Amino acid sequence: MIPLSDNRRKRLHYRSWHRGTREADLLLGSFADAHLAGLDEAQLDRYEALLECPDADVFDWVAGRAPPPHEHDNDVTRLLLAFRYRPRPT
Repeated sequence: MIPLSDNRRKRLHYRSWHRGTREADLLLGSFADAHLAGLDEAQLDRYEALLECPDADVFDWVAGRAPPPHEHDNDVTRLLLAFRYRPRPT
C-alpha cells in the first residue's frame, strides 16, 4: 500500500475502500491504492466528486454500458476506466 501523506488523501482512501458494496470497495479501493498518491489537488477534487456518484453509475461507466456524464468526463474518470483490478496476493 502506498503511504498517504495528508489527511485529504487518507480520507479519500478510506471512502474508496468503504463504499457499501464489496465490488465497489475492491474497484475504487484498489484504484485509490494505485493512483491516489500521484493525483494533484485538482485531480483530487475530481476524484472526490466521482466518489459522490452512486456505485451503480460508476459500474455502468466502467463496464461500458453507459458513458460518464459530461461533468465526470475528465482525466480522473478516464484513468479509472483504464484501470484493471487485480486481486491482492493473499
